[in-house]
Amino acid sequence: MQRRNFIKNGALTAGLLALSPKEIFAQLLQQPAYKLTMLRGDVGIFTEKGGTIAFYLSDKGIAVVDSQFQDSSKHLVDELKKQQDKPIDYLINTHHHGDHTGGNISFKGIAQHVVGHENCLANYKRVAADQKSEDKQLFQDTTFADTWKAKVGKESIKAHYFGAGHTNGDALIHFEHANIVHVGDLMFNKVYPFIDKKSGASFTSWIKVLDKAQKQFDNKTIFVFGHGSNNQVTGTKEDLKGLQNYIEKLLAQVGAAIKSGKSKEEILQITSIDGVGEWKDEFKLIKANLDAAYSELA
Repeated sequence: MQRRNFIKNGALTAGLLALSPKEIFAQLLQQPAYKLTMLRGDVGIFTEKGGTIAFYLSDKGIAVVDSQFQDSSKHLVDELKKQQDKPIDYLINTHHHGDHTGGNISFKGIAQHVVGHENCLANYKRVAADQKSEDKQLFQDTTFADTWKAKVGKESIKAHYFGAGHTNGDALIHFEHANIVHVGDLMFNKVYPFIDKKSGASFTSWIKVLDKAQKQFDNKTIFVFGHGSNNQVTGTKEDLKGLQNYIEKLLAQVGAAIKSGKSKEEILQITSIDGVGEWKDEFKLIKANLDAAYSELA
């Protein structure tokens, strides 16, 4: 496998070089927006829409973390098949949200096992039942409470659960040989995060989870984030500290407002969080963040 040739934007290939400028432009307009990038060793990421996907690809085995949506996941499956036309050993979900599991169905009959935290499966089944979309899902057949581990080719893959954060079922997936950790939506990099209180999320616990992650992994670890400003979806411990600082400042600001006698309605009018730097509200979530913080502190 020539991994360098695997780093490309969609189906863009050297064949375009044989076309005229007008033909090249027409072809580029039809290219899908997805991108595959190798990070270290045999581990890479796939980005298109929804949460970032990580994958391990070798001639001995394949593992995929998260699946985005059904249409985008098909692009990844097709690209993986071009490299290794064999079953995928594991599809692992960091949590249950649709932009991370909506593409699971594309792995039906392809992935030998689907893995997730036990709360991930419970949340996934609940939401699918509410939406009456069970027939469009591929649920986890393997779950764990604290840790899970498997060997695929030369890579050892370990899942960790450190407690509630973005939901109550967020797992961190560590490719131990490559030293790459997919943290899912426990990391919104430099953007205000989504917190799913209906699925057991907790800002207070989220701070502790990020602290455990910084202690568990070393300074050479590459972290893969669920989402990031300007598609910055990989980083280091410093980025984890950044989100931790945001949540701490959010809780402190809301707590101070409550103590000063401000009403919930007044608190929800806050337009920025003090002391967090150049963070963006790309997903228009600041009011939801304030509301969640208020519910934890009031």
